[in-house]
Amino acid sequence: MTTTQPTPPAPFTTEDYSARMRRVVGDAERAGLDGLLITPGPDLVWLTGYQPTAITERLTMLILAPGKDPTLLVPTLERPDAEAAVGAPSLTIVDWADGDDPFAKAGSYLRATATMGIADSAWAMHLLGLQETLPGSSYRSLTQSLPMLRAVKDADELARLDAAGAAADATYEQIVGVRFAGRKETDVAADLARLLREFGHEQVDFTVVGSGPNGANPHHEAGDRTIEVGDVVVLDFGGLMYGYGSDTSRTVCVGEPSAVVREVHEIVRLAQQAGVKAVRPGVACQEIDRAARKVITDAGYGERFIHRTGHGIGTTTHEPPYMIEGEEQQLVPGMCFSVEPGIYLAGDFGVRIEDIVTVTGDGGRRLNNTERDLRIVE
Repeated sequence: MTTTQPTPPAPFTTEDYSARMRRVVGDAERAGLDGLLITPGPDLVWLTGYQPTAITERLTMLILAPGKDPTLLVPTLERPDAEAAVGAPSLTIVDWADGDDPFAKAGSYLRATATMGIADSAWAMHLLGLQETLPGSSYRSLTQSLPMLRAVKDADELARLDAAGAAADATYEQIVGVRFAGRKETDVAADLARLLREFGHEQVDFTVVGSGPNGANPHHEAGDRTIEVGDVVVLDFGGLMYGYGSDTSRTVCVGEPSAVVREVHEIVRLAQQAGVKAVRPGVACQEIDRAARKVITDAGYGERFIHRTGHGIGTTTHEPPYMIEGEEQQLVPGMCFSVEPGIYLAGDFGVRIEDIVTVTGDGGRRLNNTERDLRIVE
């Protein structure tokens, strides 16, 4: 098999990174924060283009505050890497040497009584160090205070998500052509990982292969179980391509499915269709969950749908917003998230169907376009 690598998108520009930092500072002000503290993780990459090694004992922190230049505090030995990688010329890099107190240096850029948003990826020891240095300061997690920080994607980000979704689709079209019966789940998972990379993924995050009763566990890790004729197999796989995520699920049957399998699969397909149909600007996230869940509940399987309907996706494969009861955040064009209802029959089998969907001006558009009918494999 030969695969054609897509043309890589143009890199993000220095203005892209500068604009992101300006925007989130404004968002922080509106949220009642005095600024933001961003540690290594997806937020730092998205804001600066810099992805350092996350070493626990050494503090790396981006400090953003209204009226002040963005400042990136780094260990001295990592300064050359930071200078080479940072994408925004407006960013000032300040280093600290081993033996210095990095929290005192970070604290010099903050008010003693500041209320700061801090990245969810921050190590507890770093947060405690800041609190000891500035006992009058307080901190709020970014998921709590700025849940939509990276949720709305621009055209360049959407192009990357489109490419990742297309690569995942191509992977599925290939995997249904391999033999399942008589092979271990780990064998099929290895095929999925290989195909994702062949179609352009630089990182594979997960390859769920849940056969037979294992499919009733939504996050089953592929194991040594040998797949048998008659098994229902849940496939859920994805990773990063050009720095942005893919995530798709399909359920196949090895040989002819039973009437019960066909019935359950059709219920999930209709539930997934209802969830996607509910997507449009101004609708609360929880309405996507309600639309999909109603189909499954009305069919008598409500207690067998044991997880939320969806999660956001971008520079990570799981991020806000979440399609779950109680989430009243309204959908905005450019948001991207999964719609993935499922039914899980313990000890028997499971079914899940998942597409990534982006909100458009008047509805939603799927980024995964492989068939959703029950596929029979060998």
